[in-house]
Amino acid sequence: MKARDWLGVLPFIGMLGGIPFVNRVEPYVLGMPFVLFWIVLWVVLTSVIMAFLNKIDPATKEDSQ
Repeated sequence: MKARDWLGVLPFIGMLGGIPFVNRVEPYVLGMPFVLFWIVLWVVLTSVIMAFLNKIDPATKEDSQ
């Protein structure tokens, strides 16, 4: 697998794999319990990562001819 393929797996690992390690209410971050902040953070990061992957993917490049 190439590095960009692993980058696509990162949101899955971060969101589902990280929950057992961050499953706590305290501390509050931006007024949210930490576990809720973790999930919201990964939703935003997933969008950023997928936009980046779309930009670097050679299959989505338009032909300049």
